[in-house]
Amino acid sequence: MTTPDGRRTIPLAEVTLPHTCPAPVRLGVLDRSAYFHGLSEAALERIDRRMRTLTLPADAPAFRAGEPAEALYVVAEGRLRIAEPTPSGALAVTDILGPGQMFGAMSSLGEPFHRRTATALVGTCLLRIGQEAFREVMVENPVVGLRVVDDLAARLSRAQTDLGTQSTDTVEQRVARALLRLADSLGEDRGAQGLLLEVPLSRADLAGLARSTPESVSRVMSALRREGIIDSGRRWTSILDRDALEVRAADGGGER
Repeated sequence: MTTPDGRRTIPLAEVTLPHTCPAPVRLGVLDRSAYFHGLSEAALERIDRRMRTLTLPADAPAFRAGEPAEALYVVAEGRLRIAEPTPSGALAVTDILGPGQMFGAMSSLGEPFHRRTATALVGTCLLRIGQEAFREVMVENPVVGLRVVDDLAARLSRAQTDLGTQSTDTVEQRVARALLRLADSLGEDRGAQGLLLEVPLSRADLAGLARSTPESVSRVMSALRREGIIDSGRRWTSILDRDALEVRAADGGGER
């Protein structure tokens, strides 16, 4: 499909609401999630019975920064934006999530309040598990508790690394790394069309991920498009040359 100005469009896959996530979808995404991957089918079914389904239209929040943290979530279908408040009161995007990815916080895991806001980018179906139910899951499946500890340690290490590189990396490096991270978590190989990110990703969203400004990100994205490394439309981005993007992530030049 093309728009009147000649640009290509790629329809986004999204949930049509009202919607109920069917059992095969729920079990499939639980098996893909970081904490529950590789558990037996019987164990996944027991976890699924403790989950509650939540469906959100585009732009609706699952929770807001400052609210009590009482549950973990798994994206079953759709796309979700995670953003944190800045000193100015605006929200800076820190992640974009798709099916199988987990998010949320619990006071029992050291976070009594949500530090970020989670908002549906498109119609989205989530699976929600509360604190007591999650404790039961960890008792029944000790490997889940070990994965939680590993995940918390990895988040701390990643936060320290981000602080160390933020002032030295160029905008091009940060944009390239943000695109590669999204490609790893959300990318779909479309052959000649490249690695497709079916995400309505605004320049402000990408600026949050890259810790830059929308204006700087626009300049980098325009340059990457001119060089045939990426292509993009209003609600999608396609990585056409991943090798070249990885080079830019490692050796990006230009403004910081």
